[in-house]
Amino acid sequence: MYYNIHTHHSTYHPEVTELVNQYPDEINYQNDLFSVGIHPWYLDENTLDADMEQMEQIIQHPKCKAIGECGLDKRIETSITVQKKVLIPQLYLAEKYKKPVVLHCVAAYQEIIEIKKQLNLSIPLIIHGFSKNGQVAASLIKNGFYLSFGKYLLLNPELSIVLKEIPVNRIFFETDMMEHTIFDVYRKAEDILQLDVKSIIEKNYNRVFNP
Repeated sequence: MYYNIHTHHSTYHPEVTELVNQYPDEINYQNDLFSVGIHPWYLDENTLDADMEQMEQIIQHPKCKAIGECGLDKRIETSITVQKKVLIPQLYLAEKYKKPVVLHCVAAYQEIIEIKKQLNLSIPLIIHGFSKNGQVAASLIKNGFYLSFGKYLLLNPELSIVLKEIPVNRIFFETDMMEHTIFDVYRKAEDILQLDVKSIIEKNYNRVFNP
């Protein structure tokens, strides 16, 4: 089985277990498995309480395997203060129901690390679509995060070096919204690591998403 921990489109491929990203107000339970969260691009402070109530109901569904994607993005107009107001309740919810979190993080890695420490979170936190350098990766790994690789692994040769430096028990793969398939990502990772990536990710998936 291949595991795709973050995608916006189901492929329904028989060899792929995929977590489809969904928003609280448009849940489709026809998807095999999914995550649910409020993305910083689409947050609405005014509906936060209602959204959290809705999310609490949704995440108790057996098909909901994670919270997300949610997170922080310093390249958008919404202030980090407002973004934190929406992120933190989602993290508390994840902690309450022991669900991993798929995180969107743009230029806010230090803030995400600080929040993890401040809230004393025990749940797995996964930075999705990781594309940064070895220094950022090392800092995240040191602070207990997982890193998920997708299109940038195929596009940026320098990420090959980063992937080699990360403990294999901290990695995942994804397609997000790209045209390439999860098989392309796995093939690239196999070439880089020269390891049985499939069995590594299966172990990681079962440890994090099926504890």
